Amino acid sequence: MDTEALRSFVRAAELGQFQHAADELGVTQQAVSKRIATLERELEVRLFTRTARGVELTLDGQALLPHARSIVAGVERAITAVRPGSRALRIDVLGLRSAQAVVLHDYWRSHPETNLDVVTLRVNDPRAAVAAVEAGDIDASFRSVTDPATLPPDVQMIHAFDSPLELLVGPRHPLASARRLTPTQLRKHRIWVPGIAPRSEWAEFYDQLATDFDLRIDAAGPHFGDEVLLDTLADSAGVATLVGARDRYIWPTNYDLRRIPIVNPTLAYPLSLILPRLNPHPELRGIITHLGTLPRLPETVWLPSWATTPQRGDSDTANARRSQPRQR
Repeated sequence: MDTEALRSFVRAAELGQFQHAADELGVTQQAVSKRIATLERELEVRLFTRTARGVELTLDGQALLPHARSIVAGVERAITAVRPGSRALRIDVLGLRSAQAVVLHDYWRSHPETNLDVVTLRVNDPRAAVAAVEAGDIDASFRSVTDPATLPPDVQMIHAFDSPLELLVGPRHPLASARRLTPTQLRKHRIWVPGIAPRSEWAEFYDQLATDFDLRIDAAGPHFGDEVLLDTLADSAGVATLVGARDRYIWPTNYDLRRIPIVNPTLAYPLSLILPRLNPHPELRGIITHLGTLPRLPETVWLPSWATTPQRGDSDTANARRSQPRQR
């Protein structure tokens, strides 16, 4: 089946006119009409009926449309997998308020010519992000696979940056007046981190953090979103949570929430970038260079054990930033 005929069919169906489809595809209206006529003969059905405003799909055309879209999208993914510079750089971040998104936004503001598409895959298992990179659905993902040996041979993972943690509390919390806190001072306080998903790298992170510092990290209950979490903190005298120093949170001024740095050691969440080993999108080079310019953390930093394991495919720039020792 001719994929160009399917592409013409999809655009004509979406735009409602052969001429508009031809203009977008860069061909003549006659070429679009011939492609669709050939497709109709091959399928032995009519796909369109003409109206005063253009064309409308027949029932057979409506049945074909979702399948045609899928085929056209698959062909486009196949082409861009070997020609990644021809379209926007697609990078997956955990959330649009996350440290990864903030860092990408800072980069884009200083390089506005970058054709960047920031997406959220909404998957918890980092292996799903790896599969999306391998398939060419995205160009890179800010996720971490805690066992790099399990990565497919055509995918690599490099260190991106380490995100220091802060304690976020409401004004009535016993620690609210502190300017800085040590991990020891967090013991016996309830640290609520709802929505820790099994098989996610952050589940393993919080397990190690709780074990190493004897912390009470509570993941009970569903996560109804950041707004509900902030509401709870503002009203509570006994609940706190952990957030990344670069994570962006917005709350009403009357909440009077406080973000308190954690030091001696600084608790840091390691962030990695998963990308293809061969023919990565050309715009990734600039972003990786930018990651290497981010401010260094203090010398005394705690990182989970899997963050100190050499990561397959680390660039020289990324390796240069992994000088902070893991502390217990």
